[in-house]
Amino acid sequence: MRLTALDSHAETVGLKRGQGLAEARAIHPALVMVEEDEAADKRFLEALADWCDRYTPLVALEGRDGLFLNITGCAHLFGGEEAMLREILLRLEQMGLEVKGAISSAPGLSSAVARFDASRIIGEDEHERILAPLPLAALRIDDATVQGLAKLGLKQVGDLLEAPRAPLARRFGTQLLLRLDQALGLDDEAISPRRPVAHLSAERRLAEPVQAEDDILELTSQVAQSLKPGLEARGAGGRVFELVLFRVDGKVFRLKAGASRPLRDAARIAKLFAERLKGVHDDLDAGFGFELLRLNVLRHEVFDHAQKDFEGEDERHLSLADFVDQVSARFGPECLTAYQLRESHIPERAILSVPALSHIFKPVPIPEAAPLVENALIGKERPLRLFRHPEPLEAYAVDVPDGPPIRFRWRRLTHKVCHAEGPERIAAEWWLEGEDAPTRDYFRLECETGQRFWVYRQGLYDQIANPSWYMHGIFA
Repeated sequence: MRLTALDSHAETVGLKRGQGLAEARAIHPALVMVEEDEAADKRFLEALADWCDRYTPLVALEGRDGLFLNITGCAHLFGGEEAMLREILLRLEQMGLEVKGAISSAPGLSSAVARFDASRIIGEDEHERILAPLPLAALRIDDATVQGLAKLGLKQVGDLLEAPRAPLARRFGTQLLLRLDQALGLDDEAISPRRPVAHLSAERRLAEPVQAEDDILELTSQVAQSLKPGLEARGAGGRVFELVLFRVDGKVFRLKAGASRPLRDAARIAKLFAERLKGVHDDLDAGFGFELLRLNVLRHEVFDHAQKDFEGEDERHLSLADFVDQVSARFGPECLTAYQLRESHIPERAILSVPALSHIFKPVPIPEAAPLVENALIGKERPLRLFRHPEPLEAYAVDVPDGPPIRFRWRRLTHKVCHAEGPERIAAEWWLEGEDAPTRDYFRLECETGQRFWVYRQGLYDQIANPSWYMHGIFA
């Protein structure tokens, strides 16, 4: 067992990372050890990243214990870079964390200074001077490379700056020089944010935290109103919204709500989150209150400016849209489903169940020159209830090979057939199931009890000696 992390007091008594636990106890017998929990550490780091979203939406994880924040265009909102850095470090220290940070034009340089130097802001002409006295580990290279360079007498970054580059590349590879150039700002380094950046965003910082649900909804309506000009400029309306609530103790809550139609109206957006708050119940713990509220537009579409008709058709659609939106916001987008037609002759593949929130009001574009492909469900009688997976049954047929059954047993009940229609032959889709896939013969059967069933024989008698029968749906 070895030490993986140390606090400031442990470092002052001479302990080091990677040191064996027995050796550490020999140096400091009163050592207090806590077993490492990598999953918990990652969750904690992700929670800190969520908290940092208040400063910039571009937050990325850096290693196991660091964060990258791209603050381009954000620093002036907090009084400049120096004030911004001071506020971040002060608030994290008030949470009981010992942190360091640095601001520069190169992510590699900021990482090196934050880990191996004091917190500061580095100017464009100070890169080499600040980086030179730092150890080679500051370049984020592996331990084997650091040890190999140390054997050559290269222990600081300044030693690399004075050494010829070609021999270093031949012996240690191009990764070493890439990391050096990234730290110097000579080579760009992309930062991949952990969350997608919202198309539009508006927020409200509060002088006094709020706890009541009514206050949250009122603020949501106000913030939604400030999003309207941005949506109008794009000629769009929001389809997926995200409400982000920052609690005073650093906890961040994210609530998503979707709309069946593009929205701009602040009242309707606030109504979505009213239902969403009812759905989360006690999972939203306000604690001592929320100090920052942000509303993001995660997805938007072209806004429909169609004029209302005189028959009130638009009002009926609007009422249905409100119902779908509110129910989906409270119980989840999967609670209401719609059916989407697909180009397939196999009944269970001819329709696809999708959330009503994303499909029920979505027009299906059809190219003018493209011929219309008839779907398997159009113009043909199909059962009201279609089983997702056909159920096997025992059937007795007299008129073979193409006749319907006269009696069958399904779910331990025997049914006698009075009337039958069919067969309706549906060939298998050989491009999916293979050339040997059996053909289906469907029959509409009416029994003595008045029930109507939709059954099929899988396979033809000239192909299979004993074809199987299946129940696929019920008409009534």
